[in-house]
Amino acid sequence: MSLYEKIVAGEEKISLVGLGYVGMPIAVAFARKVKVVGFDLNEAKIKLYQSGVDPTREVGDDVIKETTVEFTADPTKLKEAKFHIVAVPTPVNDDHTPDLTPVEGASRLLGQNLTKDSIVVFESTVYPGVTEEICVPILEKESGLKCGVDFKIGYSPERINPGDKVHRLETITKIVSGMDEETLDQVAKVYELVVEAGVHRAESIKVAEAAKVIENSQRDINIAFMNELSIIFNKMGIDTKAVLEAAGTKWNFLKFFPGLVGGHCIGVDPYYLTYKAEQLGYHSQIILSGRRINDDMGKYVAESVVKNIIKADLPVNNAKVAILGFTFKENCPDTRNTKIIDIYNELGEYGITPMVVDPTADVEEAKHLYGITFASMEDVKNMDAVIIAVAHDEFLKLTKEQIRDFFLPSNKIKVLADIKGLLDRKEYDNEEFSYWRL
Repeated sequence: MSLYEKIVAGEEKISLVGLGYVGMPIAVAFARKVKVVGFDLNEAKIKLYQSGVDPTREVGDDVIKETTVEFTADPTKLKEAKFHIVAVPTPVNDDHTPDLTPVEGASRLLGQNLTKDSIVVFESTVYPGVTEEICVPILEKESGLKCGVDFKIGYSPERINPGDKVHRLETITKIVSGMDEETLDQVAKVYELVVEAGVHRAESIKVAEAAKVIENSQRDINIAFMNELSIIFNKMGIDTKAVLEAAGTKWNFLKFFPGLVGGHCIGVDPYYLTYKAEQLGYHSQIILSGRRINDDMGKYVAESVVKNIIKADLPVNNAKVAILGFTFKENCPDTRNTKIIDIYNELGEYGITPMVVDPTADVEEAKHLYGITFASMEDVKNMDAVIIAVAHDEFLKLTKEQIRDFFLPSNKIKVLADIKGLLDRKEYDNEEFSYWRL
């Protein structure tokens, strides 16, 4: 009887190591079909899950209350499972080099609780070679077991898009890989239990790792091109959104848009690829150029707002500025690696301490990571400038009257920056507003 068959029969369990925006939805999906142990080091998060609360808002409280996932912060519970999925973040350090601490730590903990005949599948985004060259030695050292003999490994890159209710685990084709054909078959069959869109069997673990890291690098480069176009068109006095709408009528025009590239995927993954390339003696040209453009966009937005404040004949020092939205993307509470902080910090260089409002963001996380305390929408009044930074549903509903009420009535010109292009430019491009967008 294969491991897959034992899992289906309820004789063996699947474990999820890491229960964040990616790991938790995977655990919940598998729990609908088989027995699942959900492990995370964060005891506070585990207590929330156990009490039926979904802090990520990815599946909702009702689903968490009903799921059969055995949520735990006790690593010894991992011994009860034979098929392990590691879904921990892979961030970068301040110098943009890969920070493999989370995946190494997860490998260490899992290795200490790994039993014979297990399969370990990594989902964390890494550069080609990390699974076999870094994770496997840790697993072997901590477990005393031999990879290929006592346990097998695979890699299946996560493609979950936080906050996206359409492109989910079940509806996105899943790349799977294994160290040999037998492992590949077992990994593929296990994922096919929940992935309705089917799986793509990559020919090797390194191919699967590479496929994932270039997916986000490609998006990063395309967005960087849009950002560069936005800078150029703004200098020309041309509306970038109007240009893209016109160009988008051609059948093969790729519909990307300018914006701040944050989060822990698109803004991070390219650095993993270029790091490995550097080790091999190749210095990236296109990928790093795109990264530089995208990393500088927060500063560019802040500078543009300051210029418009000056044009409106308002004092810059201690100007009252509100930033609406702080998360790295719309309708998602995650503030990690948000590029809105770059706008905040750059405005600080001009003597401006912005008020930040975000009804969706994780309040405690923002306080812990950035030292920022959010204001409420009711606090946004008597402003000199307002920056609509994130396309949360709450901000999409704002009327012109509500936006007008955000500003100091005595100001002849209201400085409004609409980073995501949410508003109808024709309504605000007039003598009352100094309207600007990417």
